[in-house]
Amino acid sequence: MQARELETASPEETEALARALGRTAQGGELIGLIGELGTGKTCFVRGLAEGLGVDPERVHSPTFVIVHEYGGGRLLLHHVDLYRLERPNDEEPFLREVLYGGGVVAVEWFDRLPPDAGEEVLLITLHHVAGDRRAIRLEARGRRHERWLAAAVP
Repeated sequence: MQARELETASPEETEALARALGRTAQGGELIGLIGELGTGKTCFVRGLAEGLGVDPERVHSPTFVIVHEYGGGRLLLHHVDLYRLERPNDEEPFLREVLYGGGVVAVEWFDRLPPDAGEEVLLITLHHVAGDRRAIRLEARGRRHERWLAAAVP
């Protein structure tokens, strides 16, 4: 396991961090986003989308749809929001296909999945600090995600 902890001072800085991850993604990456409402999870996904070459203006919280798929970039981006699911299970066929398919997958409320779903993942935990400041912990689990984190956030 590899981890980095940092702080961003604005939504733009949070997006820039995510953009660096998007630029270095190769496909097959799983990002688990954890944080209370309003901590910047969707903001993070907008930056990730931009790094993948997807128009960030298209990215909105998928709370009522559960999964949004964004194409048009160099890799497909799946944006998943588990907020409205009481007990999500990564064994459900529709969810398993999205979580472990190709492209890049960003899952808001990832901590609602069973613990074994996060064996190969980049966990991103966001916390309010003050105003627009966010404390962000990036924890890479699995070799693929450790290499990715090292390349994107040295």
